[in-house]
Formats: sequence, C-alpha cells, structure tokens
Amino acid sequence: MKGWNLMKIAILGFGTVGRGVDQIVADVEGVEVARILDLPDRCCEPRMTSDYDQIVGDPGIEVVLECMGGLEPAHTFIVRALQAGKHVVTSNKAVVAAHFAEFAAVAEEHGVSLLIEATCGGGIPWIASIEKARRIDEVTMFSGIMNGTTNYIVDNMAKTGADFDETLAQAQRLGYAEADPSADIDGIDVKNKTIISASVAFDVACTPDLPVTGIRTLCKADMDLFAAEGRVVKLLGHGLSRDGRYAVAVEPMALPAASLEANVPANFNLVTLEGATIGKLKFYGQGAGSLPTGNAMVQDVLDLRDGRRPRYDLTRPLAYDPTLLTGDYVFRTTVAPEGAEPYGPGAWLVRSITAEDARRLLSAIVATDETAFMARLA
Repeated sequence: MKGWNLMKIAILGFGTVGRGVDQIVADVEGVEVARILDLPDRCCEPRMTSDYDQIVGDPGIEVVLECMGGLEPAHTFIVRALQAGKHVVTSNKAVVAAHFAEFAAVAEEHGVSLLIEATCGGGIPWIASIEKARRIDEVTMFSGIMNGTTNYIVDNMAKTGADFDETLAQAQRLGYAEADPSADIDGIDVKNKTIISASVAFDVACTPDLPVTGIRTLCKADMDLFAAEGRVVKLLGHGLSRDGRYAVAVEPMALPAASLEANVPANFNLVTLEGATIGKLKFYGQGAGSLPTGNAMVQDVLDLRDGRRPRYDLTRPLAYDPTLLTGDYVFRTTVAPEGAEPYGPGAWLVRSITAEDARRLLSAIVATDETAFMARLA
C-alpha cells in the first residue's frame, strides 16, 4: 500500500454517484468503503446499514461521503459527521449552497475538513483550480456552462433544428434529464453551483438572492433569431469581483458562434476563471454522471489521505453590487418593453441594464406573456 495507513470511509446514499464511488474505490490502494448508508429495504450486503449512528459513532471511519442529494437529512448528517471529528466529502450542491458558511465554521471548530469538488462540474477539477489560482491571484471573474442537461438541449436544438419540448423529451429518454427537469431548465442547479463557485473564488458567503433565468421558454425561433446574428444561446452562471464588491447571476447568453462556449457539445461543461497574472483559464469535461462525479469525490478522499486539509473562510466583507453585471438584453415577447429597440421579428433590445433589472423586467413581461424569453448579448 506504498506506506499508507488504511483509510476507512462511509458512503451516504447508494444511488448513481454512491455506486460510482464504490466502483472506483475498489481499485484504489489505501482506501476502504467500510459502511454504506441506505434505506432499510435496500440493505443487501454486510457493509450496508440504515442506522446513521453506526457510521457517525464508529471511530474507525475517518471520512463520510455524502451523495444523497437534497437538503435534509443531508444537512443534519453532514453537521453530525463534522462534529464527530470526521472529514466530509460531498457532491450535494443544493445543501452546500444553502449551508456552506455553517459547514465551514463547524469543520473549523472541530479540526476537520469539508471537501466539495464534486458539487460543481462533475469530474472537472473546478474547485481545486479556483483554490490553486487564488494562492497567487485574486480571482476577478468566473463564468461557464455548468449544467449538462441544458447544454444538451440547446446544442441539440442548434444542430438538429428540433424545438425545445422535443429535445427535452429526448434528453429524458437518454437519462440526461430527470422526469421533473425543473432544477435544470429553470437554472436552479446552475444557481447552486454559482453560489458555491463565488463563495470559493471570492471568499464570501455568497447571497442566495441572485437573479436566475432558465431556458424553459426557449424555442426554435429564438435559436434561429440569434443564429442569424452569428450567435448561439447557452445557459451560463457567472460572477465578478472588483474593488470590494461582487455580483453573480444565472442567465441565457447569446454568445458569438466562434467562441469556445458556443461550441461545447452534448452534456459537456466548460468553466472559466480569470486572475491578474494567470489570465483566463478554461476547464472542459463531463459535468455529471456516476463515474465523473464519483471520480471527483475519490480525488477528495485521496487528498485527505495525502494530508491536504482545505479550509474555507467565507467572511470577506465584500458588498453585493448588481451594477457590476450590466449588459444588453434581447427580449422575445408580444409587446415591446418601454424604451426598447427592435432586434428582430417579435424581439426587442434593451441596452445597458443590470442582470437584476433584466430579471425583473422579464418577470413583468411574463405576467402578460408567459412564453417570453430573454437572453443577454455576450
């Protein structure tokens, strides 16, 4: 075992990601899956239990891997593990986005670590790359395609000319989209990843009240409209930090067709950060899935085994300033917004407004035109 002591871990949840972790760990020296938490009717082998106390109370288990999803009982289980002096590795972006500052404080109090690589970008080493860049640079910007389901939808629409509903149904048949795709197509999944990314990049307890717009009302006519202008629609999460301020948003963007982001295929992700001396760095890969996400969790376990102990200080006093994210927005709607310029058939351009104001304007428009769509011009 190359001199390593055996590290015993426990997996909470034995679904897609949990099974991927178990499969990968089977071929990793020095790490053993000692316990697996699952529902009583699914406990079918000696490592499995439905009693969390058997895990959190076992002094031999050093690391708890939470891949259950959702807010509860994941939140309670993570806090209890940290309080028991166990490191926690999680892929659960919803619970980290909601409780990041609390988890970081509890981990610090009890001398253990929270590792979150798998919450953002699947197998892409995104969080670790932000942390590495920050050793030298302030990270001043991040942006990216952070959701494979929505990227598959817009990529397929652009390539085949199919409409949204048809493409969504295909994504569901292929297993890229859930039966209820709301978290993906309404931007909630990207919101959670944006909150986590901003928290790590800017050392701030990122606000949960950021403007979020998804692609639920995107249609083929929108794709055609922007294609005629040499643009491709993608759903992005992004953030900026400058002069003691920061801002974040999730929104569809109409990107130049020649840009790297516009050409990301299928269910892949592409995320970018920028620092003063490093410039722009881009990271591309599978953003979800059993083995890519499981790989990210096991990488975190190996970091712990090798002595890496990340800490997150989210107390930097940055002011949230929505004016940092200002741009030109196209609205496809039946009635022209006040002060808008014509952009194309049934579409209107509103110049130089913040992401927050654009979201508010869209909400007002949707009150009378529920099929309206909005995208920012990159």
